[in-house]
Amino acid sequence: MGVSIVLLAYKEAENLRVLLPQIIEQIELVEKDYEILVIDSKEPLDDTKDVCDQYGVRYINQEQPAFAGAFRTGIKYATKERFLILDSDGSHNPVYIPELYRMHATGTYHVVIGSRYTKGGKTQDAKSSIFMSHILNACFRICLGLKAKDLSTDYRIYYTEQLKSVELQCQNYDVLEEVLLKIKLQQKNFAIGEVPIEFHKRIYGESKRRLVPFILSYMKTLVRLTWMRITKK
Repeated sequence: MGVSIVLLAYKEAENLRVLLPQIIEQIELVEKDYEILVIDSKEPLDDTKDVCDQYGVRYINQEQPAFAGAFRTGIKYATKERFLILDSDGSHNPVYIPELYRMHATGTYHVVIGSRYTKGGKTQDAKSSIFMSHILNACFRICLGLKAKDLSTDYRIYYTEQLKSVELQCQNYDVLEEVLLKIKLQQKNFAIGEVPIEFHKRIYGESKRRLVPFILSYMKTLVRLTWMRITKK
């Protein structure tokens, strides 16, 4: 039982000082059996470990490279029934944790997403980023048959066992679409729920996303996953 809350951190100590007490406050409204795992860079780059020690959360250095490598590390060490992940830069407000948890706890959905684009959702992203994001989501939604409006955010709650059962190959943020398709291929009547959220700008620091590698990675992954869906349907 319980829930593992996972944050992927890369020089996010300042943001974690703000987020961790908020996360603890929100999760305790709905679930007392929880663990918080902070997946830091392979080599420490700031005082993230000290912040984790201050709030009694588990500090782990990622064992594989890039965003997807940190995600796989979090999956490896999660021990609770549910797996809730959110950004560690402050763009995902912990206030939505109870609603995400309650929707997933109904048992109706395999995955529940904190969505910018479902009715009631908002985002503070730049207009160019929003435009690109809508195109990306439409392509993956159509090609992979995933019924959700926001497939490119990682504010999500899964069943941990389902995450551990799939082999993820992507290295970057495209792992977010890969994991949904691979769970879908395993689960009959696969269903995604969406909770409207407001996506904020990060609190401190700079974004780690790089536009050109980001686009190239998604293009390759779209082709590969579409072929996977066709051949394994």
